[in-house]
Amino acid sequence: MGRDESLNINIQSETLNVSTDLVEKYNVPGPRYTSYPTAPEWIDSFGPANFKETLAESNNARPPRPLSLYMHLPFCESLCLFCGCNVVISKKHGVSHPYLEKLEWEIGQIASRLDGARPVVQFHWGGGTPTYMSPSQLEDLFLYTRQRFQFAPDAEIGIEVDPRVTTEEQVRTLRRLGFNRISMGVQDFNPLVQETVHRIQPYDVTKRLLDLCRSLGFDSINIDLIYGLPHQTPESFVESVDKVIGMSPDRVAMFSYAHVPWLKKQQGSFAGFIPQGMDKFRIFRSGIERFTAAGYLYIGMDHFARPNDELCLAQRDRTLQRNFQGYTTKAGADLFGMGVSAISGLARAYAQNFRDLDAYYGAVAQNTLPTMRGISLTGDDLVRRAVISKLLCHSVLHKKEIEEEFNLGFDEYFPDELERLKPLAADGLVLLSPGSISVTSLGRIFIRNVAMVFDTYLRKPKEKPLFSKTL
Repeated sequence: MGRDESLNINIQSETLNVSTDLVEKYNVPGPRYTSYPTAPEWIDSFGPANFKETLAESNNARPPRPLSLYMHLPFCESLCLFCGCNVVISKKHGVSHPYLEKLEWEIGQIASRLDGARPVVQFHWGGGTPTYMSPSQLEDLFLYTRQRFQFAPDAEIGIEVDPRVTTEEQVRTLRRLGFNRISMGVQDFNPLVQETVHRIQPYDVTKRLLDLCRSLGFDSINIDLIYGLPHQTPESFVESVDKVIGMSPDRVAMFSYAHVPWLKKQQGSFAGFIPQGMDKFRIFRSGIERFTAAGYLYIGMDHFARPNDELCLAQRDRTLQRNFQGYTTKAGADLFGMGVSAISGLARAYAQNFRDLDAYYGAVAQNTLPTMRGISLTGDDLVRRAVISKLLCHSVLHKKEIEEEFNLGFDEYFPDELERLKPLAADGLVLLSPGSISVTSLGRIFIRNVAMVFDTYLRKPKEKPLFSKTL
């Protein structure tokens, strides 16, 4: 492709022109900003004692902050080669028994340190494959947690499932227990792509499970896709997208494949077949055009939703938030992650559990919270987190909001950042005015690059790559 070539992309009746030069300029390694500071900046010296102190302090907020709980269930029967999650591969399901015992101990420890009046407004299970667990295990874990926390009547209770291994009995059990949201991993329906990434998942298997979930009355059904997988083309990806549209999920997450072979060695097996640069952008274009033409709204970065979905309503109301589960409507909640590798995100700190199963077990065996690392946020971190969040969630930043919340002058606080935004404005990604920074429709495609302007940690030299590319 010539360097001066460009593509048109149609998003919700708007036509945008994206040049090869623009894609090459901004397709650089960068964070997804599910936290700020991002995980590479967290420190090992933040341990169990620091996390206990953070837990206690979180009870002092006025008004009290609600709770969002996350359970990490890491087991899978087989490894999907694209996967960047923390997983444990075993076909021997008995390995889950000791894990659940340790997880329940951690749940009890967290619950005992939190104000019992703080309501749980969000409860999410991820993995791994949560439905690796038997129906009775799913029920026991759920009831154990319910007995130790107070759940809001309208709490979002969600789970990630793998249609290949999830049974009707499991889904009926989940719905009976009160799960009201379900997310299905698909990634791609193309047989060659599936074979290459070791995830064979026929369309009929996914459709049958989705129809069952709909018949049982789940409030929201999400499907995950990944663009940029080996052997994907715009034409093949459109076929997968059209099949998803035909199933009519309430939400769709279309993630950019994160190629990080220095972290996940199995990804190196297909490095020569991965679409890159403008080829990958064409695949992204085919997906975003198809979903928006079908009536889905582009929430931002990697999410689409029906216009009447809570995500869309929260974006209109400027209450949308972003955390480790992606975009969420539960503003102001403290997130507590439990299980191996799980992450907690609080008002002024982040913490992560041990990623290694033996280390996690070892900490619990010593009656110690399994905190591996974390970070206490500085005043500057809080300001920058708020700026990045508003850009990612609302596509516009009103300087006055930051000035009033943090008692500062925006232009005086961010002179270097405002200067660094000027080239992005010249490229049509942002509009700069005396009172605001607005992300254009074109800029929303490159929103990670816009947010990176305000990330002070990126200016420090790094010894090795830390992030996947932004497109």
